[in-house]
Amino acid sequence: MAIIQSKKEQFDTLTERCIQIIRAGGQRDDILHKICVLLEREIEVYDWVGFYIADPNAERELYLGPYVGEATDHTRIPFGKGICGQVAESHQTFIVDDVHQQDNYLSCNIHVKSEIVVPVMQGDAFVAQIDIDSHTVSAMDDTDQKMLETICRELAPLF
Repeated sequence: MAIIQSKKEQFDTLTERCIQIIRAGGQRDDILHKICVLLEREIEVYDWVGFYIADPNAERELYLGPYVGEATDHTRIPFGKGICGQVAESHQTFIVDDVHQQDNYLSCNIHVKSEIVVPVMQGDAFVAQIDIDSHTVSAMDDTDQKMLETICRELAPLF
């Protein structure tokens, strides 16, 4: 008989697996890619998982780091533009239940219905973010937010 885990139990396990990846060490982008692969593979509604990183050579601009999913034209995003740009400015997690209801949404592909973006902070400084798109409306909630914020806190020293 299979044991069915609650979403919280599944996410607690995934959080620990991500922390193990981080603490095992290695190159930052390899660690970020492994986390992308794990989350996209293990969470059915995560259809695109990637990191946008604050560009130290360009003022107020993000560049696309490691990701898994369909290719995107959005390889550079100015702070303030789109959901990712908003998070870069506000330093707050943003959950979008229906991207088509957002005026400031940058469309990655026609299949995306919902999104969550979580900042990676070093103290008061924004350094990066994880961005997750889903082909399902209202795919993410506070359980996703809690897991991803924990992972992002663990990732902060890598930047």
